[in-house]
Amino acid sequence: MSNLAVEAPDEGATAYDQLLRANLERIFNERDAAKRTLALAELYDIAPVMYEPTGAVRGQAAISEVAGNLLKQFGPTFRFTADGSAVGHHGLGILRWTAGPDGGPIAVTGADAAKIVGGKIAKLWVLLDQTSA
Repeated sequence: MSNLAVEAPDEGATAYDQLLRANLERIFNERDAAKRTLALAELYDIAPVMYEPTGAVRGQAAISEVAGNLLKQFGPTFRFTADGSAVGHHGLGILRWTAGPDGGPIAVTGADAAKIVGGKIAKLWVLLDQTSA
């Protein structure tokens, strides 16, 4: 007999995919700040941290501000689109995405890696792919 402890399975890949897709649509594609605030309360932990290549953003309000500023900066048709399905287990989920104007060229690609606690995003790492010059 083995002395290894076996952890119970978590919600499964479907739950990670639903949560991370909702994050793209309801947070990072949402131009209405009030709707984004409601979605943050539903999808994120009470004190989340988002790590971007240039630094860390703490709290739901700060994440909402970053998302709103991105959408303003890149124009009215800019949006993030999931690239495949999220994968995850044991509290870590990853979703690849592309972003750019509707019908236009892809401006940036990357992935979100999230630490999920109690079915909500506690930490989010925004990983940008390197662009070739």
